[in-house]
Amino acid sequence: MKTQFNRRGALARLGGILAGVLALPVARTAKAAVQRVFVSSGAARGYDPSKHKWLMCIDVNKCIGCGLCAEACKKENGVPEGPYFRTWIERYIIQKPKPGSGQTRGETLVDSPDGGMHGFPESPVPRDQIEHSFFVPKLCNLCEHSPCVQVCPVGATFDAPDGAVLIDPKYCIGCGFCIQACPYGCRFLSPVTKTAEKCTLCYHRITRGLKPACAEICPTQARIFGDLLNPVPDDPIQKFYEQNRVQVLKPYLGTAPRVLYAGLDKEVR
Repeated sequence: MKTQFNRRGALARLGGILAGVLALPVARTAKAAVQRVFVSSGAARGYDPSKHKWLMCIDVNKCIGCGLCAEACKKENGVPEGPYFRTWIERYIIQKPKPGSGQTRGETLVDSPDGGMHGFPESPVPRDQIEHSFFVPKLCNLCEHSPCVQVCPVGATFDAPDGAVLIDPKYCIGCGFCIQACPYGCRFLSPVTKTAEKCTLCYHRITRGLKPACAEICPTQARIFGDLLNPVPDDPIQKFYEQNRVQVLKPYLGTAPRVLYAGLDKEVR
């Protein structure tokens, strides 16, 4: 039994060593990507990502579906024309239950024409048949446990120390694994660069003390952006926590998103 135990231990250690050796190239690439964050992301010179922790909060009750955020994002980040978005808005229309159905609410219709970039047309459901209707802005969820980072075979997608999840386009091979792994549908393959793209929180702006374009232009302040490590007087992030029941999308996945919502309905996917 002692010999068998030692053999098993040796095999286990050997397996661990082999796994470590095989993972070294990817780990080295990922580490190098983080070190190059200043170059590849457009971050300001002298910016220290270890001294910040970015957070985005969204108040669904304040979103009016104007689409200015999606339009500003496209222009600010040079997002390709067509059905490609780093941020977009979805409209949820919850219908009244059919008479005699015994249900508390009817079917839910979800649409996002052109990402909501130019607003929304008249509801396809007559007003007298609508129980509740609202808009939900969507973007990268800045997961603490990012599925996209875990599946990237070359370390092109990585977690920055400040909470942003970034992509190094110089290393991305366009395999699409991260796109398939993202449970929030926040990534796409650029038809121009043939590499993965997503929201970066306008990294070139926030590292210079500016807000992301979407938060800057929102007329109702439905998007609240801040830095957990550097609160400001009368901090809007702190107020958001105090005044709302804070939720995240798909909490059961265990990705620990850093995009927080207030006013989410259970029908939001």
